[in-house]
Amino acid sequence: MLTSLQNPLVKQMRKLTKAKARREQGLFLLEGTHLLEEACAVGYPLETLCCTSEWQERHLQLWRAAGERCQRMELVSEEVLKAIATTVQPDGVVVTAPKITPPASLPIKTLGLAVETLQDPGNLGTIIRTAAAVGAEGLWLSADSVEIDNPKVLRSSAGQWFRLPMAVSPDLKATVRDYQAQGIQVVATTLQGNVTFWDVDWQRPSLILLGNEGAGLSAELAASADQSVKIPLVSGIESLNVSVAAALLLYEAQRQRR
Repeated sequence: MLTSLQNPLVKQMRKLTKAKARREQGLFLLEGTHLLEEACAVGYPLETLCCTSEWQERHLQLWRAAGERCQRMELVSEEVLKAIATTVQPDGVVVTAPKITPPASLPIKTLGLAVETLQDPGNLGTIIRTAAAVGAEGLWLSADSVEIDNPKVLRSSAGQWFRLPMAVSPDLKATVRDYQAQGIQVVATTLQGNVTFWDVDWQRPSLILLGNEGAGLSAELAASADQSVKIPLVSGIESLNVSVAAALLLYEAQRQRR
């Protein structure tokens, strides 16, 4: 059992809380039983599993299933596990997994999203979770957004991170133009939208544009959209959280397609 915080493996895993280390090592962290279950369910490759003996005893079947995919498995003390994890109360298991190069394209034919300069990992994770729940086909993220494999993104996605196709665009405006050329309507969410979101024909193939938490969409990207929509707000309320806005549009699209 690993009990020292100075162990080389422990030091390596602790660094993965930082984006720079994730890029350098080509690894990211999966924290908690649920994320591990989802990773195993879809056959995602794993590298190193660290768990407490108590967790192993409670989840013997999952431990064995993960062992078929992991290169290394270690029992660790509670102190070591807490040092590795980013959560205040980890549930007993942390796993490293290899970063996989995102695809160069996403085959969005009916409904997808493109997110520009999003910074909060919790917001991104929630958008991923909601998009997967309504059956969206993919999500594009601008290169200056929060990293897809940020630990909080994975946790906030409640495991749907593994099920929603995602890609990072070096030029989101060009990516949007490509979908427009395929006949997909691009719908921007802005405070100045001239159409209420429920008045859009969501039965058409659609790509939803979402912007930064504070600044919203850039003027150039918003202007490139086929439609600019608003979400009605009572006087005195400036805007909604971006993940809430995404949920409203996604579920209206699902409602219209029933």
